Amino acid sequence: MQDFKDLVIMVVEDEAKIREGLVSMLTLYFNKVIGAQNGNEGLKKFKKFNPNLVLTDIAMPIMDGLDMARSIKEIAKDTPIIVLSAFSEKERLLKSIDIGIDKYLIKPVDIEELFRVLESVVSNKIHASNILDINEHYQFNKTKRTLVRDGKDIDLTKKELAFISLMIKQPGVLVLHDDIKKNVWIDEKVTETAVRTFVKRIRDKVGSDFIKNVPGLGYKINV
Repeated sequence: MQDFKDLVIMVVEDEAKIREGLVSMLTLYFNKVIGAQNGNEGLKKFKKFNPNLVLTDIAMPIMDGLDMARSIKEIAKDTPIIVLSAFSEKERLLKSIDIGIDKYLIKPVDIEELFRVLESVVSNKIHASNILDINEHYQFNKTKRTLVRDGKDIDLTKKELAFISLMIKQPGVLVLHDDIKKNVWIDEKVTETAVRTFVKRIRDKVGSDFIKNVPGLGYKINV
């Protein structure tokens, strides 16, 4: 079986019994399993925890799985998303093609089929492209969620990792203060001074040459 121990997966399902069963089972194989009961909660937890892949139902209250998937793909287009659906949701499944859903499974889910799909997605979409070369000194390991400088891993907190993950989506492109606040602090209130202090702390860890400040606007990665 494919090794999932370095990976974080998020399970989004409004039926508590199904969600809890999947979370309990997948916890045996993955480094961490995050549960969410609807698309709105799933989107917030995606921004907070940056999972490697997402397993989601379609029909859910507040925000359905496809709307959540669309928002996730806008944030991190390479994140694999596997959809669980009922036969009655064929029209919705057609919409999933435009969103970029990687795989879909029909409920009730066959566990062996689920793991075959997970292995395929992890092998083809994650492990095949898990190292991002940022510049001659820096790499980002997408599987382990670690920033590497000259071959050495740099320890980062959850918020620092969320910041770096956001910045490296388009290395060299300016990321505005508002986007940083929205993706790193999500619903928390934060001042400009706190953001500057936060970024200074990261620069002290990773090297001042890695992150460039664009006064009054935001930050970008030096490439």
